[in-house]
Amino acid sequence: MGAGGISLDELLRYFKEYETWIYIILGVWGLWQLRKFVMGWEELRGSAFGMERDLAQLRLNQAATQLILVLIMATAEFFLVSFVVPSVPDASPLPTSTLNLLATPTSAMTALAPGAEQTPVETVEPVELSTSEGCVADRVFITQPKNGDQVSGVVTLRGTASIPDFGFYKYEIARPGDTVWLSINAGEKPVQADILGDWVTDVLDPGDYLLRLVVVDNQGIALPACVIQVRVVEETNQ
Repeated sequence: MGAGGISLDELLRYFKEYETWIYIILGVWGLWQLRKFVMGWEELRGSAFGMERDLAQLRLNQAATQLILVLIMATAEFFLVSFVVPSVPDASPLPTSTLNLLATPTSAMTALAPGAEQTPVETVEPVELSTSEGCVADRVFITQPKNGDQVSGVVTLRGTASIPDFGFYKYEIARPGDTVWLSINAGEKPVQADILGDWVTDVLDPGDYLLRLVVVDNQGIALPACVIQVRVVEETNQ
């Protein structure tokens, strides 16, 4: 795809996100053309001369063509949203929540000499990420790496991505506190306590990262993501 072009995933995502508006526009257009069709039919029935009948027939044919076009477009939209979008992993907009990883401030008092004014000092307590956040052992679960692990090089992800009416799964990363997630890889077949895929960490800056597994059904609905936190470290040469 050239610069400035639209990818297939972006086009399908557009049809999914604006599905309601597309149907509304097509509905208004269809009603307008139906009105023109009825008017053309009545005009054709009331025409007495050849040229007048020809013009009425032309307007009737134009309205009928527009109605058929509206029907085709509505059918195409329904087919894309119902069957094509769920089969393309990156085309489904996923409504996923963002974990609140902000530290909780607490006040602490320092010991001062008698008579001295006490000034509250704000300290920050880190919030630990719970491994149970969105993780369901027999449906959406990451078994390797584990929450709090240090990883480097090429990491093999293991776990489970298996739900009724399975569509696809994908795993993503983000820095703690970020709201933008980077997709690493995706799979179109269910996985039960097995390999989900690989994660190349060499290209990342060392530090803490959130790793989440998202499983989506064939209707494009995502279950709550299983999220863990790991630390990427530089790979040591043996």
